[in-house]
Amino acid sequence: MHLPSSYLVRTLVATAFLSITASWADSYKGPNPPAVYTQECGSCHLAFPPNLLPKASWQRVMNGLDKHYGSDASLDAATQKQIDTWLQTYGGQGKRAREEPPQDRITRSAWFERKHREVSVATFKRASIKSPANCTACHRDAAQGDFEDDRVRIPK
Repeated sequence: MHLPSSYLVRTLVATAFLSITASWADSYKGPNPPAVYTQECGSCHLAFPPNLLPKASWQRVMNGLDKHYGSDASLDAATQKQIDTWLQTYGGQGKRAREEPPQDRITRSAWFERKHREVSVATFKRASIKSPANCTACHRDAAQGDFEDDRVRIPK
């Protein structure tokens, strides 16, 4: 079957557009994290999707678990290696991870600051939110890697 060239061009353009817009989406579409990552990291905070930090930042985070943002989050060597391997495999490489943010904090990354520029400091300090790092306060599906703007609900 011979298709008109205009049809092929439209199809190629549409396919390219869909793949580009999908990569702009604010969701993590990678493989599910290993249970140990969700269990260990998710016991204190959201088990953040690996694409939110560059691989070098994740490496520093994992190498500094004894002083993890003011807490001792040390793990046994096997568990640490398993989590570190997963983070190095799926760590950020795209738009969110172009630079290593100050102190390797997701909330200090250029991407995070740009996406949250309209959210006041006072809003982040609300008892219902507590801090910019509490993603699940406003992004109800953050645990599934979904940070889409149209599903944000800022609590009072």
